[in-house]
Amino acid sequence: MGVLYVLCSHESPINLRQIKYHEKPWGIHESEILICIPMDDENLYERIQGIFGHFPGNLSILEEQIDIELQMEYFEFSRDFKKSNISENIPAIRNDLYNDGHSLAGKKKLLVQLASVEEVEAYRTIEKYLDKPDAELRDWAILAFQESRMLLQSKLLDENQVFISTGLGGKGFKLRYFVVLVNNFDKTYDTFQQKLIKDEFEFFLKKHDAELEQLSFRESYCSLLAIVPINASIRDIFKSAIAECNEYGDFIKPNFIVTNVKKLSIEEIREFLRKQEDPGNFRSQ
Repeated sequence: MGVLYVLCSHESPINLRQIKYHEKPWGIHESEILICIPMDDENLYERIQGIFGHFPGNLSILEEQIDIELQMEYFEFSRDFKKSNISENIPAIRNDLYNDGHSLAGKKKLLVQLASVEEVEAYRTIEKYLDKPDAELRDWAILAFQESRMLLQSKLLDENQVFISTGLGGKGFKLRYFVVLVNNFDKTYDTFQQKLIKDEFEFFLKKHDAELEQLSFRESYCSLLAIVPINASIRDIFKSAIAECNEYGDFIKPNFIVTNVKKLSIEEIREFLRKQEDPGNFRSQ
C-alpha cells in the first residue's frame, strides 16, 4: 500500500510547473506517486474520478496554506533521501533535529528522512519538532509531518491513501480559493453593491455547503476567500452569484479571477488585468 499525492493548481497569474497525469518524475518513495492536476473549467471531483475510476474515500486535504513552490521543492528534495532505511538511526536523527546548533539545511534533510519511513517513532519525532520548530522550517516540517502520517495510515489500514494539496490549503473535504470580482464600470463598489455582494455570495456559497471566509474591497476590485467542497463547481456557484448581483445594475464583470495557489496582492491583480487584452481572457470558473 502507498500514498498518492495530488497537487492541484488553477492555471492562473502564478507560474506553476505542470506535470502530466500519472507521471512519476522524481522517484520519491517507492510507495508514493505524485500527480499534478492543473485545474481548468472541469470539476476537480470529476478529474479525480477520472484518474481512479471512482472517488476515493481515503482522502486527506492539506489544511495549511503553504507556498506551492515550496511544496514542489519538498518533493524534489525528497528524491535524494528516500533510498535507504534509516529506522535504526532515528534516535541520532532526533538529537540532531532538536539541536539548535544544527544547520537549517541539515534539518530539512533530516525531516525528509524521517518522513520516508513507516515508523511511529519517526512520526512522533516530527510531531514533537512541530511543537517548537525553527521558524524558517515550519512549513517544511508540516509537509514532512503530513507525509509521515499518510504513510503510517497506509501501513496500518493496509490501503492506499490519497493526499490533495494546494497553495491555499483547505479544511475537511473542502478547498480554499481566492477570487477577484472586477467592477464592470471601473469604479469602486458603493455601499449598496458591497452589501449585495456579501449577502448574495454568502447565500450561494452556503447553498452548496461552502463558506465565505474573507471579503474585501479595494479600487475597482472585490476579493474573496472562500472554502468550497471538492465536489462542488466553483464556476457554477460564482456565476450564479454574479448573475444575481447583476440584476441590480450589471456592475460586475461576468468573468472573474480564481486561484488556489495564493492570495494575490493588489499589484498582482493589476498586473494580471493589464495583460488581458480582452475581458474574455479572464480565468473564468
